[in-house]
Amino acid sequence: MADKLSRRAASDALPTWRFLLQRMHLTVRAPDAAAAFGFVARVGEVTAALGRGPDVDVRGDVVHLAVSTPSVGGVTDDDIAVGHAVDAVVAELGLASEPGTLTVVEVAIDAMDIDAVRPFWDAVLGWDVVARDDLQDPLRLGPAVWFQQMDEPRPQRNRIHLDVTVAHDEAPGRIERALAAGGRLVSDDRAPAFWILADPEGNEACVCTWQGRDPAPPA
Repeated sequence: MADKLSRRAASDALPTWRFLLQRMHLTVRAPDAAAAFGFVARVGEVTAALGRGPDVDVRGDVVHLAVSTPSVGGVTDDDIAVGHAVDAVVAELGLASEPGTLTVVEVAIDAMDIDAVRPFWDAVLGWDVVARDDLQDPLRLGPAVWFQQMDEPRPQRNRIHLDVTVAHDEAPGRIERALAAGGRLVSDDRAPAFWILADPEGNEACVCTWQGRDPAPPA
């Protein structure tokens, strides 16, 4: 089984892609929808020899691709090889990456007893239980739902917030725009892993990146 790469190693290996939530993501814009589907077809051709390909989503002239290895819960050298093959097609067709458009949203639910709360959401959503504290849409269409362990009840604050994961180089601009739109910074203690923001009524969202999450290298 291929080894899982660190966030830094995966990010460095594919500089035109962005690491969001244990997957490498790439968004490109084609001249039109026909060209977008032509790009996807070409990607299928060049990655067939590798025995695996990216997840692909086409919306008009925009194509989003993502690679990961679910069995290791992250990105491996095999995924990097797919990414390089895709990069060659992007260059061949004269397309370009648009990392600023990448956003992956998670719904975080605070819970005192995760084992009691999770089955309800599992039943309502009908999604896969991938861990004790994690539900995911098997089709990867909806946001993941994860459960944050609470140490004590906090009735004064909302129990559900959004985790908005963006490209690491997009985060400062995203935060700046949120603050200019009336938001406030609740905490940057864990930056650059995440910043906690709140709207004018106190509803919270975390802007998250991959940075600051890898274990420190051994001394």
